Amino acid sequence: MSSGHDGALVTGTFDIAGPDDQARMLRLADSLVAGGRSRDELERDARSADLSIDLALAHKLALSRLDVLALDWTGRLAVVFAMWGEQRRLRPRDDGNPTGEDSLHTKLNQLDWLFAGTGVEWTLVPVDDGDPGDSASIAIERADLHPSGDRVTVLRLGDAVPADTGPLATLGDVDDSRKGGAIVHGALHALDHRADAIVMTDADNSVHLGQIGALLGPFVDGDAGAVIGDRKHPDAVLVKAEARWGPGIVVLRHMQRMVGRALFDQGLRDTQAAFKLYGRPALETIVAAPSTFGFAFDSDWLYATTIGGERIERVPFAFIDSFEESASLAQGPMSTWESLLVGLVAAARARGADHDEEMAAIIDEFADEATLERVVSQVPPELESVSDADLGKRSTMTPAALREWLVPLKAI
Repeated sequence: MSSGHDGALVTGTFDIAGPDDQARMLRLADSLVAGGRSRDELERDARSADLSIDLALAHKLALSRLDVLALDWTGRLAVVFAMWGEQRRLRPRDDGNPTGEDSLHTKLNQLDWLFAGTGVEWTLVPVDDGDPGDSASIAIERADLHPSGDRVTVLRLGDAVPADTGPLATLGDVDDSRKGGAIVHGALHALDHRADAIVMTDADNSVHLGQIGALLGPFVDGDAGAVIGDRKHPDAVLVKAEARWGPGIVVLRHMQRMVGRALFDQGLRDTQAAFKLYGRPALETIVAAPSTFGFAFDSDWLYATTIGGERIERVPFAFIDSFEESASLAQGPMSTWESLLVGLVAAARARGADHDEEMAAIIDEFADEATLERVVSQVPPELESVSDADLGKRSTMTPAALREWLVPLKAI
């Protein structure tokens, strides 16, 4: 069955760092939009397991574009992302910069395409998270070279911290932020400039921003206070380098889900996905009192949203991992997981969310980077063949049993 696309544009591959591939993807999506098939037909085609990666993404983009055109929304949208160690990915790829992605220009091109001919007032807000390499300067340089660069506002968390009052007052030093401080700073800027909603994403090209229509639909036409992308959804497209973690990652996920059960039991299983929309009411509740500025800020924001009475909707999206320059690798994978687990406990306690207190105490005791480095290289018998669905259940492995297994691994 034809999907109405230009077959000459289909190669079966997609390079997130390649400008020609990025341009081809938009032309392919345009051919789907103009192909005469209904939205329902395109959505049905998008579910086909036989689609190549470029066609699968192009269908997501086409559906997103159709949604934006149908919504006829004229609100203000700020797209916010944090930067740390982004000196190479912000610039184009060449022989001297093999991991370049031209990420800021790519995001601007994607947003230009998605919102062309609409009344959406959009801005792009990159926020330097205290990067010693000064990603902010590179972002400013790159914005100045793009026709839509006037839509970019580059911020530095270091300009707002330390603060005597306000949501950032509890962040003592910019070096204590692990992405969360930068995103809060960006959200505050967006609110101050009358944004109706923000979209959070990552600094790299893993998430094609042409998919934002999937987030806007449930927010504009529905009653969702937040809409989050879900890479675990059966209709998602996921290309991810899981090899970055050791086999013991199941131990950390078991701990995470047991403490975060108030989120995971609602089906919010992809808490860290860098594709989320928050409406202004939810944002105002969130930033009134952030409980963590580490990588677990995503969970803190979800806790605040649900406890504040706002509905959260999940949507599938396409995610193609940008692996080599990942901040989690640069800062240390287990440093990232230490921040995630410790921050998750802090958020659950601060927000009064239901959580497994016994497992939270184990995280208090064992979730330091040196111990986690030992943990992630091995697996206890109880978790050797565990299914993803059974992680986080006491019947799978109790906190007491996990603690007994962890004691010999505790770093001195």
